[in-house]
Amino acid sequence: MPAEPRPTVPSGLVVVDKAGAMTSHDVVARVRRLAGTRKVGHAGTLDPMATGVLIIGIERATRLLGHLMLTEKAYDATVRLGMTTTTDDADGEFVGHWSTASLDEDQIRAAFAEQVGALLQVPSAVSAIKVDGKRAYQRVREGEEVELKARPVTVHELTVRRLRRDPGGPGGELFIDVDISVRCSSGTYIRAIARDVGAALGVGGHLTALRRTAVGPYGLDVAHTLDELGEDFQVLPIAEAARRAFPVVELDEQQAADVRVGRKLAISVEVLSAVFAPDGEFLALYEPIGSALAKPVAVFV
Repeated sequence: MPAEPRPTVPSGLVVVDKAGAMTSHDVVARVRRLAGTRKVGHAGTLDPMATGVLIIGIERATRLLGHLMLTEKAYDATVRLGMTTTTDDADGEFVGHWSTASLDEDQIRAAFAEQVGALLQVPSAVSAIKVDGKRAYQRVREGEEVELKARPVTVHELTVRRLRRDPGGPGGELFIDVDISVRCSSGTYIRAIARDVGAALGVGGHLTALRRTAVGPYGLDVAHTLDELGEDFQVLPIAEAARRAFPVVELDEQQAADVRVGRKLAISVEVLSAVFAPDGEFLALYEPIGSALAKPVAVFV
């Protein structure tokens, strides 16, 4: 039986292991009920067919989400070579199929290897990218032709784990299913990798399974299903969440007082960093504006 909504909940993150066939909005709605607050958001949308790590922010921690979205992500996925769909994944409508009988393993591994490094990637037309204020997928559903511009992304690592041949295509054509693991920058589309590898091999390709295994420092090892959260609602406090996700700067009392009124700090940071008061309270995120000066990006007190 679902737990009763809690009257109060601390600001922090909930790391959800999203089930398939749910939208990210569905997850947010369920967490709102469990937490007893409407101030809930998520970092990085997961498609309904995808499962795995979805970061949910509660109360003040919702302001962390935009910064967490910029971190790298990791995925396990299955790419089917030999067939294309309208969405480049299994949720789309069938477009065409080609025989993969002439492909060998070396060719396939080489094609995936070409997807590693700094890339200019064209997102799927049914992505959540906004075009003149409206999501691309909404425009597609309304019958519009949508062409998105290539965007710079980085695939840090792509490992081909297994290849399986499946004679299950229309007319008995041979499909090849390829299990991969990917570590990449935010904004990388795994189904675009499936599409582009299929195109490079001349047989088409689409994504049949996707599981996000990590968002920055948060992996499946700290994630909980919605059913588990219904029994034991676990929130990672905002201070601990910030310590895990950003470099940390410990301040003295005067510096902490300056942060509370939004002043710049004479500190040396190389990237966006979390600053803490002497008592351990998380105060703000600061970014460098010189070799020994930093300015506030978001103040949480």
